[in-house]
Formats: sequence, C-alpha cells, structure tokens
Amino acid sequence: MQIPGAIIRQKTDFGDATGLGKISGEYFSLSAGVDTTPLFMGLEGNLCQCPHWGFLLSGQLTTTDASGIEEVVDANELFYWPSGHNVKVNADAEIVMFSPQHEHTHVINHMIEKTKG
Repeated sequence: MQIPGAIIRQKTDFGDATGLGKISGEYFSLSAGVDTTPLFMGLEGNLCQCPHWGFLLSGQLTTTDASGIEEVVDANELFYWPSGHNVKVNADAEIVMFSPQHEHTHVINHMIEKTKG
C-alpha cells in the first residue's frame, strides 16, 4: 500500500504463532506528521485492534492507547503495541513489524478503503 507520507510492505504467511495464527512480516516507511487516527475511524474503538511486535530502524513514533496513555518509541528500539492503539510519526521512520496476519490485513484493507475517499 502506498499513500501520501507512507509506504507499507507486508509479507504474508511469514510464520505461525500459537494462538495467533499466521504472522505477517511488515516493513513500513512513514513520513513525519503521519497520524493513523483518521485511518482507523470506523474500526472498533477507532483504534488498530491488532497487536504488533517490531523494531524501529530510524525515526520516532508515539502511540496512544484507548485510555490516552502515550508511549514514545525511538530509533533502534524494540516495541510491542497491544491491540487498541493509534500511531503518530514524530520523525521520518522505518519500521519492521510482525503482526497476526488476519487481524492486520483487516486493518490495512480498512486503511486502503479510507484513502479512497
């Protein structure tokens, strides 16, 4: 998927995690200022309902959960984002993530539909 300010690459059938099903491996390139909030409108709680495990290669991100708690992730840090989050890009970012494939494909498809207008 490519939208203004973001390039998302997903490798499906990347592995299997007991209890989570198939895992996808993803590489995101995100520009400073990207905010997922409008893209997640219409999902449960207007949030990404998929957990992610990953590593921030460069840049800085801030996640916000359903209760409003923010977490800043800086370059060269591992992260875990549980279900129920939004992401804001503070500085151009490159991310490698691993996600339950079924749940994240649903979120990605929702974002694609949102960008169609």
